[in-house]
Amino acid sequence: MNFGLFMLWYWSAYIIVTLVGIGHTIFNWKVLKMEITVEKVTSMYDIVPYARTVPFHPLYNIIIWPIFSYLYLLQAGTVNVWREAFVLGASWTLITIVFDLFGWVIIKHPWRMTFKEMYVDYQPWITFIYISIFVSPFIAALFI
Repeated sequence: MNFGLFMLWYWSAYIIVTLVGIGHTIFNWKVLKMEITVEKVTSMYDIVPYARTVPFHPLYNIIIWPIFSYLYLLQAGTVNVWREAFVLGASWTLITIVFDLFGWVIIKHPWRMTFKEMYVDYQPWITFIYISIFVSPFIAALFI
C-alpha cells in the first residue's frame, strides 16, 4: 500500500463529494429558490434546500469514489488488485466513519448534526454512502 497515494486520493474524493453536496444545497437555495419552511430550525433536515439533496448523497458517492479508487489502484501498481481493492475499500470506509463522527457530529460548526440526525435520521442514506465507499475500489478494479 502506498500511503501517500492512499491519502491523496482519499482526501480528494472526500472533499469533492462534500463540495458537490454543498453545491447542490446552494443550487437548491439560490437557483431553485427553496426556502426554510419552519419558524425555528432545530435540525439540518428543517433546511429544505439541504433535505432535498439527501437522497442524492449515495449517488454522488458511487460516482466519485470509484474514480479516485481507480486512480489509486492504477498508480499503486499492485500485483493483487482485488486484495488491494478490499484493503482500500475497508480502510477508506473506516476512516470516513471516524472522520464523519468528528467532522459532522462532535466538532461544532453551522452544519453540525446531532448523533441522532447523523446516524438515525440520515438512514438509509448514510449506510448507502458507506457501502458506496466500500465497493468503489471493486468497481474500479474491474477497469484495471
